[in-house]
Order: sequence, then C-alpha cells, then structure tokens
Amino acid sequence: MAAPSAPGGEDSGEPGEITYDEARYPARPRRLRPQAQLETRRRRAPHRRTADGTNPAYVAWLVQQSMLADAEGLSRQLSGSPAMWRNPYARPNARRAVSTSSVWFTAYPISLITREGESFLASVADERLWTAFEEIGIDGIHTGPVKKAGGITGWEETPSVDGHFDRISTQIDPLFGTEDEFRAVCEVADAHGGSVIDDIVPGHTGKGADFRLAEMGHGDYPGVYHMVEIPREDWHLLPDVPEGRDAVNLDAITEARLAEAGYIIGALQRVIFYAPGVKETNWSATSEVTGVDGQVRRWVYLHYFKQGQPSINWLDPTFAGMRLVIGDALHSLAELGTSALRLDANGFLGVEKSSEGAPAWSEGHPLSEAANHVIASTVRKVGGFTFQELNLGIEDIRDTGRVGADLSYDFVNRPAYQHALVTGDTEFLRLTLRTSLEVGVDPASLVHGMQNHDELTYELVHWATAHTHDTYTFRGRETTGAELAEAVRADLLAGITGEAADYNHVFTTNGIACTTASVIAASRGHRALEEIGDDDVEMIRRAHLLLAMFNAWQPGVFALSGWDLVGALPVPIEQVAALTATGDTRWVERGAHDLLDVDPHATQSASGMPRARVLYGSLPEQLRDERSFASRLKGLLALRAKHGIATATQVDVPAVAHPGMLVMVHRLDGGDPTRSAQLQVTVLNFTGETIEGTVRSEHFQPRMAVLDARDEGEIGWVDDLQSFSVWLSPYSGLFLLLKDPGAPEDDLRRSGTHR
Repeated sequence: MAAPSAPGGEDSGEPGEITYDEARYPARPRRLRPQAQLETRRRRAPHRRTADGTNPAYVAWLVQQSMLADAEGLSRQLSGSPAMWRNPYARPNARRAVSTSSVWFTAYPISLITREGESFLASVADERLWTAFEEIGIDGIHTGPVKKAGGITGWEETPSVDGHFDRISTQIDPLFGTEDEFRAVCEVADAHGGSVIDDIVPGHTGKGADFRLAEMGHGDYPGVYHMVEIPREDWHLLPDVPEGRDAVNLDAITEARLAEAGYIIGALQRVIFYAPGVKETNWSATSEVTGVDGQVRRWVYLHYFKQGQPSINWLDPTFAGMRLVIGDALHSLAELGTSALRLDANGFLGVEKSSEGAPAWSEGHPLSEAANHVIASTVRKVGGFTFQELNLGIEDIRDTGRVGADLSYDFVNRPAYQHALVTGDTEFLRLTLRTSLEVGVDPASLVHGMQNHDELTYELVHWATAHTHDTYTFRGRETTGAELAEAVRADLLAGITGEAADYNHVFTTNGIACTTASVIAASRGHRALEEIGDDDVEMIRRAHLLLAMFNAWQPGVFALSGWDLVGALPVPIEQVAALTATGDTRWVERGAHDLLDVDPHATQSASGMPRARVLYGSLPEQLRDERSFASRLKGLLALRAKHGIATATQVDVPAVAHPGMLVMVHRLDGGDPTRSAQLQVTVLNFTGETIEGTVRSEHFQPRMAVLDARDEGEIGWVDDLQSFSVWLSPYSGLFLLLKDPGAPEDDLRRSGTHR
C-alpha cells in the first residue's frame, strides 16, 4: 500500500492529518451513472408572437432554454445523493488525473469529415477509430465544445461567434449529434480503456436565453453577468446602437466617462482580441430592451472576449453565475458520462477597481482561484478531474493549480519549442523549462499539446507582464523580460509568417494561425504550400515526430489533434474569407480532415469547413505503413507507456553541447521522491542537420551504463565528468535509460518500468 499523501498537496511533507489518496480511492474512480434527467422539461416554442418581456409565453420559453434553469433542475436531482460523498476532492492530484488517461486526441467537431448523414459524435464512437487509437497509444479524447452555442434573437437561434465557445445551453447541438450518441462515445472509449473529456466555460456564455432574460430583468438572471443598468437620465453617455444590432462596443472615452460616473470599473489590464472599430474596450452597451415589468432598460456589460460572449459574475449575491456553471459541469459528468472537463477562459473570473488611474485588477485575481477551487472540487467530488487553459504567468499557473484544476495546458513551453524548431536553437526552450521548475510548476501537471483549435500563442505573458523588468541571460547578454518576449515574438513572426510563409497568418495580438505541419514547412524554407512536394514530406514528418517526442517524452499529458495525425496544412485564406473577415485568421488552420477515410471524395465537412491538404493520409492507411507518422508515433508512445514517463519527476534540464540539442532528465519514480528509481534521459535534435555532443548532468553517476530504450542496447557509459557522448541524425531523439552497474536486472526492471 502506498504511503498516504499529505493534505498540503501531493508532494507535501506535512504529517499527521487524515488524508484521502489512491490507497483508499482508485486512481480511476467510478463516475456517476449517466442519466437523462433534463429532457422532460424541454418543450417546443409556443406560437410565436411578441418577443419581449411583455409576452409571458416568450419569457417562459426562454426559461425552458436557459442554462440556469437546467442547473437548478439537475442540482435538485443530485442533492442528497450518496454519490456526492464517494471521492476525495479538496486537493488537485495531477498524477492521479494523468493515470486516468495520458495521451489525448483533441477533436474539433466542425472540422471532422464523417460519413454522409453521420454526426460528429457518432463518428468518434466508431469502433474502428478507437481500435486505431488503442493501437497508436491514445487513451483519451477531448471532444471539443459540442453543446449549443451562439445566441438567441427573438425566437431564432443565431450562430456561434467563437467556434462554439459561446455556449447557450446544456443541450447537445444537433449539428454534432445527440445526448445518446455522446453517451455512446463514453461507452466505447471505456471499452478501449479510454476516457472522454468535455468542456465548460466558466468565464462567459453566448447571448442565449440566460442573457436575454438578464436584459429583461427577470429573476436572478441579471446576477449571472457583469452587467449594470444605466438610468435613462444618463443614456446620453451611451453610444447609439445601429439598426439590426443588439449592442455596440464602447470606445475608450465612453468607457472612462462611465467609470467616472461610477457605473463600471473602467479599463481592465488588457483588451483581448483588440481590433479598432470592433473591440476597443471590454465593455458594450445594449440597445433598448423591454423587461418583464414593462420597463425599458439599457445595460452596459463586460465581455473579456467577443461582444457575443458576456462575462459571468462569480460574486453576485444571487450566485446565479456560479449555479449556472456548476450545473453545466454536472450535466456533462452525471448525464453524459464524461471523465473530465476542460475549463476554458477560467483565469478571468474576478474583476476589481484599482487605485485612481490604474487599470482594474482582472488577471491573477484571488476570486479566480476561489472559483476554480469550487469548480474543480465539485468535479472531483463526483469522480472526475479538470484541466485549465490558463494563458497567464507561470506563478498564476502554479497558484491556480494548487487549489483548482488538476492539470494546466502548457502555454509556457508550447511557443518555446516552436521557437526552437524555427531558429534551430533551444536556448529559450531551456529557459522556459528551467523557469517552470524553479517557480514550482511540475511538468506532470501540464497538458503538453501540439496543434489545437487555437492559434500558436506567442503572447509570453510571464515575461512581458509580471517579469517585464527582470533580467535574464539570453544570446550572450543580459536582457529584460520585456525584451526577451519581444525577441521571441519577432523570431516567430519573421520565421513563419509574411515573406517567409504567406500561408501562416498573424492572429490579432495573440499569435499565429498555423498548423504544426505548416510551422515545420516554414522552418524548412517552403515559402508557399505549392512548393511542398512528395520528396519534402519525410523531413516534415521527422520534424513533426521530433515535436511529438518533446511533448510525449516528459511527465504530464501528451495531446495531439486530428490535424497532427494526418499532417494537415492550412487552407487558403480565400476559402474561409467569410469567417476571417473580422480578423479571426484561426479559421485557416481548422481545415476539414478525414481520419478513417470514410468519404475520400468530400470537399468539406458537414459543417462546411473546406478540406485541408494532408501530408500523411488517413489512420488506416498509415497503420499499414511502418514508416508513416502514425506508425512511428505508435513506437514512441509505447516507450512512454512502458517506462512510466507520464508520472515521472523531471529533475534537470542541463546545458547542452550544441545549441540545437535539448536534454531532459527524469526519475521514473511515479512522483514519489522517496522511491529508488531509475533515471531516464530524453535527448533531442531540433535541427535539420546531424549533430553530436556530450550530455552531462549532476544527477548522473560515473560508471552508469547508458541504454537505448528501443532495444536496451548499451550505447556508452557515464564518465568521471558525469557525462556521455551521443550522435543524433536530423530531427531525431533518443529515449535513454541509465543503469547502475550494481543494480540487478530484476531490480532495474521493477524500478524503471511501468504499464
């Protein structure tokens, strides 16, 4: 039986308190039995008459659609259930979450090509897909957002403005399938030893029933949002709303006037998705809305993201926003049967007025930590786990992870490993890895991802904000955090956009819209996609596998997308011109792809995304070819699984003999520092050239044998300088094991390998 972990966290040394660990609870706790509890309360819209607060039938219809009403119904079903007391919940446990599933397929529903008439959810419940996943070594699927999103105008639903991350309902969008099909995905995943991960969005909703009821002043609904009613006598402070629009963004002058008048807290620390004339501030004013009491109102509301994504208020006296989000989470876990949830935009849950003249406090706020603790604890309480997509400083990731989500998306190293590939120099990547360890972010708590639906984020918040004046050694000189961030951003822009590669596009101020394959293509000097011929694919594939090695051969979750699996390139921007017209260039990277070759003649997905050019082919085709991307990925993931690297401890990121080399040293101890464990060394070549050099670490002991884990053959010995030599072909990696000469073979296997 394993020793109990301390309540101060999984690595805490505080003794003597009652704990609840995997010795008492299994690493994969039993989930609530999925049940369809909400379907009976949903009814069709009545005869369509006036669509405002004066029509009781319209108000009642909106309530039936609302997430808050669903949350209240579901919470009553679960209250008092013994299932709510079966699992530990107070402390995040990254390694327990990683043990549940550690290699994730990240789906994007609107981009998957399916059989004619088949839904997205039915397609990802396909036994053939899960058989392929199991063969490759994928044991989890993050479905992406599949619930209804967008808005409601009158009696009509309006489309999503942000790839279905503007949720308006707990119902599955018929575009993607049904609740029964979602449950089928969970069942087939479980049969193949896998898990299903869903999304919740605790930071905002779309402009659905809940927002429309809030505008009408109905019940607790105004308490869901950061919205302030502006008295009629001050409507002159508000901008006019053009015909056909329901709101207009405030400019900076109007924002300041309303703040001076005491209505809002004014400017925040930054304006995400800033675009002149579109989003100049984080506040918008509504048009005139007739309420349930017949009163006409105008409101000003906060939206960190797009105007159609009103921000949720986590500290309103009604706690309506909290109730809505928790209800959505419990619906996914209890009704649909998911194992885990991604928390989207969860770093922006608290806002507070700052001192005179300073922006309002909106990032790294303690309320965000408290709210995340509530969400994550609730999920753990019913047997699941959470991961967060928190693009803030490394300290914010650490602090939120101590009380909130079990895992965090690796925003620290993702731009850094792309930078290493583009420049052929791992210096910045080594800096980010070391800084993460120094600050206290365990790599085992991170989701190391390749391409997902978002841009390659180069925002580098850690360096550009909290540490802007701190100094670092970079390229042989002392540089500030701000200068470091600017240099890295400039390298990425120059190396993979513009004249270097016109197929990768800048995305506002956040990053670059691209695929993994197109970053590699640009780094290889391909200025146009048409230049990439069959002879070029092998080097792109080798570099792609190198990036997979970096993400998979270290502790934590490894995540990759369908675009990665098939080697997708961006679609020409003119093919998605209608979607990119407002500046959202990310659509070029979201091309349709066919994992199972179910419709080879399709030119687009069922949602209308144009088909992307792919370099590697479908999974069945690749798995028949031992030299393919998927087959070689299978091999490197087998090493990851065999040696338990996912739950290991990273102990060193040493200096390197060649600038293109990266070395990571791990103890294969499952996170238990008291355990006698073998050392594993990941050595990577981020260049397109053959390199050789010395690997050295203070953790090495002289006379240790160095084994290549692929065949356990000896390639050398650790010398008296605690080093050994390696040779690496272009874009290649080594998974090495160090063997103590005094360790018996059986002890070596027991200490260094896991299934």
